[in-house]
Formats: sequence, C-alpha cells, structure tokens
Amino acid sequence: MSSAIATSTSNQPLQSLDEVEDFYKTRYPEPMPAAGAVPKVGYAPEKKTEEFRNYEADARPTVREFYRLNHTFQTYDFSATKRKEFLGLNRMTMGIWDAAEYLNKLVDDSDPDTDMSQLEHLLQTAEHLRSDGQPRWMILTGFVHDLGKILCLWGEPQWAVVGDTFPTGCAYSQKIVFPKFFEANPDSQNPRFQTRNGVYKEGCGLDAVNLSWGHDEYIYHVCKDYLPLSGLYMLRYHSFYPWHREGEYGHLLNDQDRSHLKWVHAFNPYDLYTKSHAKPDVKALRPFYEELIAEFFPAKVRW
Repeated sequence: MSSAIATSTSNQPLQSLDEVEDFYKTRYPEPMPAAGAVPKVGYAPEKKTEEFRNYEADARPTVREFYRLNHTFQTYDFSATKRKEFLGLNRMTMGIWDAAEYLNKLVDDSDPDTDMSQLEHLLQTAEHLRSDGQPRWMILTGFVHDLGKILCLWGEPQWAVVGDTFPTGCAYSQKIVFPKFFEANPDSQNPRFQTRNGVYKEGCGLDAVNLSWGHDEYIYHVCKDYLPLSGLYMLRYHSFYPWHREGEYGHLLNDQDRSHLKWVHAFNPYDLYTKSHAKPDVKALRPFYEELIAEFFPAKVRW
C-alpha cells in the first residue's frame, strides 16, 4: 500500500503510487467464488467481470505514461545492474519497525486523496490477515511486503520500484499490461531475448529468472534469511501478475514454484483489497507488531 511520492526524482509520472494500485483492481478483479465458498477479501458481487476488461482505455494518462516508461527502460541489463547496486544491502542498518517509520517519508501532505501514512497502510494489510486467523509469519509478511518501496527514497524512479513485474531476457507475453509499449524497449530488437526461453532453460525455476526490477525483489532479499519460504514467495512475486493471475511463463517454473503458487494467490487479495479509510491505531498495535517482528527478525537488519 502506498501514498504520494514526496521526492523530486525524474521520470515520476504518477501523482501517487495509489494510482497503480487502483489500476490493479481494475485490471485484476477478484474472481467469483465457487458455489458455497466464502467470498475472499475485496470480492465485489455488484461488479461483473466484463466491466473490468477495458482497462487500457480506462487507465488514467499518468498510469499509461508510467507503464510506457516501465516497459521502455526495464531491460535485462537494467535489471542485472540494479541487483548489483542494491542487493549488497549496504545502504543502512535498521529494524523492521524503524523501516516502516522511515517509509513514512513517502507521504506527501499535498496529496488530496489520502492522509494515510505508509505505516498505517502496512498495518491495514497485516490486520486483515490477523483478523482472518492467518499464521503469524503471514501476518508479518503482510506488514513488510511493501517496505521495499524505500527505493523511492533513494532516488529510484517510480517505474523502477512499482508496477507489474515480468521476466526480462525472454519473449514478452501479450498478457502483460500494455504490451505494445515493449516496442520501444531495446531488448525487443535483440533476437537473443525474444525466444520463448530466451537466456533461460526450460524449467529453470523463477529463482534463475531476472524479473523486472522493483520493490518485490528488493524486500525479498532483505527478508530471505528470516521468513519461511511461503512468505518469501509472497514478497518476491506479489507483483508478478503475468504468472499468478494470467498463468503465463509456466515453461520456466520448477516444482517448487508450482507448489508455492497457492501462497501467492492466498496473499493477493490482502495486498489489493484491504485499504479502507479507517485508520489503524498505531500506538495500540505497536506492541503486538514489535513482539511479532522480534520473533522472526533480529533487532537490526541490513538494507
């Protein structure tokens, strides 16, 4: 969950990162539950599936520009370069709760659409997981899942932090949002990157695939020594909609990926549909989350 960017970084088409998340809800509506099943978080029975399908025509101009930049500049080499730049985790050392408070710098008081802090948005996600009786590791995963957006505070443009992720180094799926924008991506002119497998081997597993760079990959590496594998899949792939919502890139999966897809599916409704205007009581909730954090994380972690 996110709010407006308060930095002066270039290539920032969005007035608020919420614009991308609002677009997700149009592009990826919750499916109708099976007969007799309990509706998932965010299910809207008054909306028919066909109402969501004209997402390209209905997208805000700022969202279209965001995806144009994202699809133009997210190349295989760019993704590899960013991994080298950030995954050494040598920017700073701080605790998880401190990182959530640090992320609050992304709040822009001039944003007319929200006065919710980043920490409050994280607590909304985690509290919905908690109210549904989800395991403690999953509640904590919900709390930390967007902390990677601190990349925006370190000068990264929005298109290199948020948005749907996709594999680089192989052919683009036509089910990726706004696929036409890939025509301006240099990789689209490189035959090595435009076969079905590209630089990868069939069944290599997603861990071997360089997805487009963003906050998912970053927070996964921050947390990979501390959370269970199911939670790490939620962190690393919650924006990989071409896989978990469109069913694409199955030829690159291994058995571990296939077995953990259910956890990414389980997390997705909490990621997209738990926002509300009711603010959580940060002061009252802090002791519970500090105890929960201490159960899984050391006092300080590397960022």
